[in-house]
Amino acid sequence: MKEKKNKSPEKAFRIVLTGGPGGGKTTAADLFRREIGEKVVIVPEAATMMFSGGFPRYTEPEAVCSAQRAIYHVQRNLESIQAAKFPSRILLCDRGTIDGAAYWPESDRSFFDEMGTTLENELLTYDGVIFFETAAAGGLGIEGGNPVRRESLKEAVKIDRQLYKLWSSHPNFIEVHHNESFFKKISFGLAILDEMVREFER
Repeated sequence: MKEKKNKSPEKAFRIVLTGGPGGGKTTAADLFRREIGEKVVIVPEAATMMFSGGFPRYTEPEAVCSAQRAIYHVQRNLESIQAAKFPSRILLCDRGTIDGAAYWPESDRSFFDEMGTTLENELLTYDGVIFFETAAAGGLGIEGGNPVRRESLKEAVKIDRQLYKLWSSHPNFIEVHHNESFFKKISFGLAILDEMVREFER
């Protein structure tokens, strides 16, 4: 019998959806929010918000580092704002603070050192992790509806594997593998998400 989780008013229950570009994370989050209602609050992806709003996006290593510093702090504060506003609801995070390390041009450790934290501390922030493998793993396109996405299929797979390495040590980590049927993949992901939420509520 599993031990019942204590619902702390100081820390909202957080589930992060992560994985490489074109994995279906945002679609799953939106569908789940529509289905389950107000008990879930979506924390949007900071990078998409910033880049679609005009934040500069360059490829030079120092420019990439500057962008990832900003994304980390925006993501962290987006989560904090939603947790403060809705302390009794479940936060469904479209990506998390760890994701930036996969885009960092230097080592993982240097990313966390730069942010003044550690991978272990960031993992503790989240209660559950659902990893949506990129469609690029199966050779499928990842264009989708995100206008700020620029990665090639090869780059998407590389980012996907790096994110898997970073997140997979979380004790409540579940992977949603690529499927040629996007409908089947999203349905499986939604079932996992629903079970994770139900487990929290028990």
